Amino acid sequence: MNGNNETAFATALPKIILNGQGQSQNVLGDVQTIKLSGKDTDGLFTVVENYNEPGVGIPMHIHENEDEIFHIIEGQMEFETQGKTTLLSKGDMIFLPRMIPHAFKVVGNVKCKAIVTVIPSGIEEMFESLAALPPGPPDFEKVSAICARQGIRFL
Repeated sequence: MNGNNETAFATALPKIILNGQGQSQNVLGDVQTIKLSGKDTDGLFTVVENYNEPGVGIPMHIHENEDEIFHIIEGQMEFETQGKTTLLSKGDMIFLPRMIPHAFKVVGNVKCKAIVTVIPSGIEEMFESLAALPPGPPDFEKVSAICARQGIRFL
């Protein structure tokens, strides 16, 4: 607010995202759909739907710029953080603040669907760059360089 009580209004507009809608991509084996990007939320947050087979996961890493919230819709995911491993199932959530190392993996014998909210937005640009890498085993140096530009590093 400024001195004459004017309020700055957001430029984002309401948006309905129906089931099956969004930008789908495969990010190094992580099958995801961007449901809301920073373009939709004025940069406030990004919402991603992940739907993955058992075994899919991300090794220990740290975000310098983003907080994450995972909400498990179906299946199970195992999260490792602060020296503990926790199994989350349908309806469970985890908040992962920036600068806290963590890893996760889909476990069990069924696919896992999770809604991931990332605050603030911007991570979707990194996901798009990773999804554009050539098929086959990923070049870890390229992956690390793309992630580093977003302030994410592997431990």
